[in-house]
Amino acid sequence: MLEASVEALQYIATPGYLGFLLLGVSLGLTIGLIPGLGGIVGMSMILPFIFGMDPVNGLALLTGAVAVGSTSDTFPAVLIGVPGSAGAQATIMDGYPLARQGRAKEALAAAFTASVLGGLFGAFALLAVLGVARPLLLQLRSPQLLMLTLLGLSLVGVLSQKAPGLGLLSALLGALLGVVGVAPVDGFPRYTFGTAYLTDGIPLAVLALGLFGMPEIINLLAKGSSVASQGRLEGSIAAGVRAALQHRWLILRSSVMGMAVGAVPGLGGAVVDWLVYGVAQQTYRDSENFGKGDIRGVIAPESANNAKEGGSFLPTLVFGIPGSGVMAVMIGGLTLLGLQVGPGMLERDLSFTISVAWTLALANVVGVLACFIFIRPIARLTTIRASRLMPFILVLVAMAAYQSSGRIGDIIALLVIGLLGWVLNHVGIPRPPMLIGFVLSVSAERYLFLTRGLYQWGFLREPSVIGLGLVIVVLTVGIPLVRRRNRV
Repeated sequence: MLEASVEALQYIATPGYLGFLLLGVSLGLTIGLIPGLGGIVGMSMILPFIFGMDPVNGLALLTGAVAVGSTSDTFPAVLIGVPGSAGAQATIMDGYPLARQGRAKEALAAAFTASVLGGLFGAFALLAVLGVARPLLLQLRSPQLLMLTLLGLSLVGVLSQKAPGLGLLSALLGALLGVVGVAPVDGFPRYTFGTAYLTDGIPLAVLALGLFGMPEIINLLAKGSSVASQGRLEGSIAAGVRAALQHRWLILRSSVMGMAVGAVPGLGGAVVDWLVYGVAQQTYRDSENFGKGDIRGVIAPESANNAKEGGSFLPTLVFGIPGSGVMAVMIGGLTLLGLQVGPGMLERDLSFTISVAWTLALANVVGVLACFIFIRPIARLTTIRASRLMPFILVLVAMAAYQSSGRIGDIIALLVIGLLGWVLNHVGIPRPPMLIGFVLSVSAERYLFLTRGLYQWGFLREPSVIGLGLVIVVLTVGIPLVRRRNRV
């Protein structure tokens, strides 16, 4: 293992490898800046260019792009309240209110500091557990995956503490939207109303942009003010860095959770940020400012988002099972380079495998340094009046939605969901639970079907299932009761 690690470092030290790494980082950062584009589309755009490349350089290009896909998407999430990707949705909750307070520089600096620390944790954790990951991952079967999905759904109450009933209603509506399309179990079309567009379901990017992006655009255009309500910037980059370092234990905890959830195929991307956000909100006594501009609400999801990339590489490299949609494209790219992922890769190309971890670490550092350079000029966008900025943002959001399937139905769905999001925001119904219900409804249905078919109800006696059930009870019932008692 040590010899392979040294050999992997020798790969990275070559000028060609570093050059393609920088190119991959640049592409990944650019892709993350465009709302709704996401890592899958961006990685797919890179694939045609790596055919016939040297495997070492191709690996640097692909890994560099993957490593920073969850870094630059923070810019649109904080500055305009539009998620750059699925993993930046929870960042909006406190990042955008901070920008409204004129503290965009502070929010971005804290986010990028948390990102690089989370990314480094994920990279070195990947390096540390490569040898022992296989037996651990084999313990995850459909009952455990079902309970992890239910753990995510249990955050509905956490994210809507002031009105849990409305939060539940929002989550149920999201779950209803999530089952639109062909059923994964029997192939039966549900709620398609005879339209071909709804056969494949509602794209996640369209739902996220409609729920969070469109309402903010409407509100800002109606008010005519800038994003920063006072028209000027406050806070500083140094204050953001200090805030992140002061909450180092929050970063560590969120990174561990991001790494763990990222290693579970099918969960990762759109779930982990809400998971760590909800846990952070539950475990702090002074959590009343979450959702109003609490810097901890930015630090937690950002550290987890970058750490999850290291986790998603685990099942990808060890079993050849993609840990996320981006990893599915990554497997295709590695195949084009002549590398066969799976158990054989750990034996035949161990140094290549380890070089992925080193590349993740280096790419995170390079990517975050680049983001820090652009914080000051990009943060000034929040001081521009909405009448000048929002038309451009509206076109950008529409283009991002249209790329989901390339059909006019994307634009129609964006407008309808945008109106729904504005109404929900206007009447005080929380929107994050709807997104959680949407994302997890299909997974919960699939895992429940598999579990019932294989184990009937006997899976409820398994220790791991009981343990996860206790975690759900503690998060949803125990901690709120203790907090309420302390307030009394």
